[in-house]
Amino acid sequence: MAKPIIALDADGVLLDFNLAYAGAWARAFGTRPRKRDPLAYWAIDRWEVERLQGERLDLLRHCFDESFWSSVPAIDGAVAACHALHDAGYELVCVSAVHACYTDARLRNLRELGFPIEHVVATGATAGDRSPKADALAALQPHAFVDDYLPFFVGLPATIHAALVHRSPNGTPNVGDGLQAVHSQHADLADFVAWWLARRPTDDPGKGR
Repeated sequence: MAKPIIALDADGVLLDFNLAYAGAWARAFGTRPRKRDPLAYWAIDRWEVERLQGERLDLLRHCFDESFWSSVPAIDGAVAACHALHDAGYELVCVSAVHACYTDARLRNLRELGFPIEHVVATGATAGDRSPKADALAALQPHAFVDDYLPFFVGLPATIHAALVHRSPNGTPNVGDGLQAVHSQHADLADFVAWWLARRPTDDPGKGR
């Protein structure tokens, strides 16, 4: 019998993209930026960096390569939270908006950090009114989907529990009427896992749905 699935976003839920961003900047320009606002949602606001154009922007973008997507650090408590879900009988699938060519790098990153995750779905980050993750999630039919970016819940099947992780409140996009479509809100993944596992019998993972 197949295990029930919980789908998890990577950056902002499992992995600390904002911390890794400072490393990419250092690779591009030789100096690690100082922190401007530790509570900023977006990396460009968290660090003392300029808004780039032209050749300097291209130089930075080149640093978001296979090496980068293989080495993003884990968010504190995320590995342990995933093991708690895994031990409770869930299969964990990472659904990430990275380009498909970085699927293997993302999975390797997660496995090397100790996450009990064997499957990454890379959807890309196409523009539009509907989440680029919606089709993948409709196919997976997880019991829950956890993400830190409110627009990525748009178009999600109503049968999937939508769990929003709030992080770094300054400049957050997680505000407004879209919050009505979210089923639960949490400080981080560890908070979601504690809440999710507490609301269903330990011998029946599906009761958390």
